[in-house]
Amino acid sequence: MVHSGDILIKGLYNTMYPSKIRQRIANNELLLSTAMFTTEPHVAAAIYQTDPDWVWIDTEHSPWGTESIGMLCIMARQAGVAGVIRVPWNTPGYIKKAYDVGAVGVMIPQVDNPEEVLEAVTYAKYPPIGERGIAPWFASVMGVDSGQVLANANNETMLILQMESAESYEKIDDILKIEHFEVLLVGPSDLSASLGVPGQLHHSKVENAMLDVAQKLKGTGKALATTFANVEDCHRWIGEGYRMMNVGSTLVHGTMATQRIFADLREEFGP
Repeated sequence: MVHSGDILIKGLYNTMYPSKIRQRIANNELLLSTAMFTTEPHVAAAIYQTDPDWVWIDTEHSPWGTESIGMLCIMARQAGVAGVIRVPWNTPGYIKKAYDVGAVGVMIPQVDNPEEVLEAVTYAKYPPIGERGIAPWFASVMGVDSGQVLANANNETMLILQMESAESYEKIDDILKIEHFEVLLVGPSDLSASLGVPGQLHHSKVENAMLDVAQKLKGTGKALATTFANVEDCHRWIGEGYRMMNVGSTLVHGTMATQRIFADLREEFGP
């Protein structure tokens, strides 16, 4: 069993750099994630032991900032996992700080049109592709040469854009023509609200849009991602081409399993 101390200490000399996630996307591999619900490193180490390919570290809705989650990204790299930070908004300050603390991927919410896609690419990529400032803080912690990080970054990191609105769906053809973002993630919850059926993830409006996007993405070289907590939904949408899947969180699935265990024991042995 790998302990958090092992990851933190051995990782300084046994790092998983550069990340292999971009090559795995190119190979059309199934890439599974769980949502990180903590900033505590011992809990994070236990989550990494579940063997995810990537982890979703949220700063859009959670109260955490990069000062709280940077070590989680470094631990992820050391465990061979791609840490993905979802930033609060499409701005250069949020995006470059997420990469600088060690995120392999940055996820940007509510990217609605080609203009916002181009902005995201500009903020996320080093020159000559974009205009991201240079300060890879995580490199020294991991014992990686910063020059190596600069040379690899545009090909090693991934930019994930969320399609969460009727506008982004209407403009998806133009969005997919733009280079230098690697993953499109369809957010079914916000998409359902934008389509006028809030919370109805199985409504035909939502499902038809998701099916249509899966067809449009074929042959683009981009990965298609989404997120569901229900495992049956995960099975269904992976089968439809969503090869990057966030499967809820270990907190949700762990508490549900514990609840079932308690219920079974009470049923068998009484109150």
